[in-house]
Amino acid sequence: MKVAIVGYPNVGKSSLVNRLTGRREAVVHERPGVTRDRRELECEWNGRVFKLIDTGGVDFEDEDPLAGSIRDQARAGIADAEVAVLVVDARAGVRPGDEELADLLRRAPLPAIVAANKIDNAGDEPLAAEFHRLGLGEPLPVSAAQGLGSGDLLDRIVELLPAADAEAEEDTIRLAVIGRPNVGKSSLVNRFLGEERVIVSEQAGTTRDPIDMPLVVDGRRLTIVDTAGMRRQSKVADSVEYYTALRSQRAAERADVALVVCDAVDGVTAQDLRVAELAMKAGCATAIVLNKWDLRGSAAAVEQGAAPVPIDLEATRARVAEKLRLRPHVLTASATSGRGVARLLTEVIELGERMTRRVPTPELNRFLSEAVQARQPPVGTRRSSGQHRLKLIYMAQVGERPPRFAIQVNSRTRVTRDYAYFLENRLRARYAMEGVPLVIDFVERGTRSRKREPAGTRG
Repeated sequence: MKVAIVGYPNVGKSSLVNRLTGRREAVVHERPGVTRDRRELECEWNGRVFKLIDTGGVDFEDEDPLAGSIRDQARAGIADAEVAVLVVDARAGVRPGDEELADLLRRAPLPAIVAANKIDNAGDEPLAAEFHRLGLGEPLPVSAAQGLGSGDLLDRIVELLPAADAEAEEDTIRLAVIGRPNVGKSSLVNRFLGEERVIVSEQAGTTRDPIDMPLVVDGRRLTIVDTAGMRRQSKVADSVEYYTALRSQRAAERADVALVVCDAVDGVTAQDLRVAELAMKAGCATAIVLNKWDLRGSAAAVEQGAAPVPIDLEATRARVAEKLRLRPHVLTASATSGRGVARLLTEVIELGERMTRRVPTPELNRFLSEAVQARQPPVGTRRSSGQHRLKLIYMAQVGERPPRFAIQVNSRTRVTRDYAYFLENRLRARYAMEGVPLVIDFVERGTRSRKREPAGTRG
């Protein structure tokens, strides 16, 4: 069930969405036009769960191409919804843009509600009466800032929603598409979905909010999250960019898999590696995508000032494996032509499955025995007992998402970082877990509680 929130720029749509959902998910700023793409946020009221579609401000007089894209996204949001809420500025009164949107909603095959926003006290409620002339029924006075009338609005929404269908809960892989600004993240998401779902522009920073979009691939359910571009902290220009980057980071923290999109013309830059590290620290299975692969070394790339020499893919993969501990796969694609896009979705599903894979305990102990034979554990420096060498006694998997393993040892103090890395890398190679975060706990024999620590850290 979906409810489209539409209105003229800067009438408080995103503030109202935050108020109704009870979360500060949508970016709010006094500058008009901050929201651009439509995004869906879950809302619950009186036991009914539905999604609010937050859309960009619609101005039919603005001839800017970006404004035209925002209008298209708002229309698509209305077409995808069961109920529409037209948000208006009660203090400004009825404006031509309000009348045009009301006309659009009167012709749409779904019920609509007028929410007269910015009525911050009971004395201002008569201001809502002017909006009867829009022909969409009784306007509801609300205040996104103060919360006035929000419960009445939610009551009206739930009343107009059709009866809910029982949907079976299915395992869903959450995919975050992250990267620097203007590397083609939104174009790639649109290619995944097969439609112009998010706005694409040559202007960097077009995407502001993380946007959740469902997709089914070969029977597997995915939720794709398009995010704002991540720049170095010193390059962040204003508060809007700061908060959008923060939301991109949180989107990665909620995801199972992250695709770090890079510009193939530039190759994998230092900032791309920082973004990948962020995803890995968030516990995401990760893959690197060289987008715009069709432009590398082309005349178009040379015109942009890029070197005409084609990228050495194998050298790039070796550099990524050296710099990033998870050793993610480096894949090539072109959102424009569609080349390699299907392979990306296959990789996402495989990474999602590896995050939940369980390795049988007997198999893990065979692996442990072979690892010890390949490289003897280190000898400790303490001589308080007759045994000075580290002994690996037993291994089992104790968790998933990310996969977590416990190795029982005779002394945690004898576990060196170098040997922990050796075991992690060998485990990753043995079970094809490149790009998947692994956690190994070294548990000293006889201890009752396990101290949890990342693989490769010293005990």
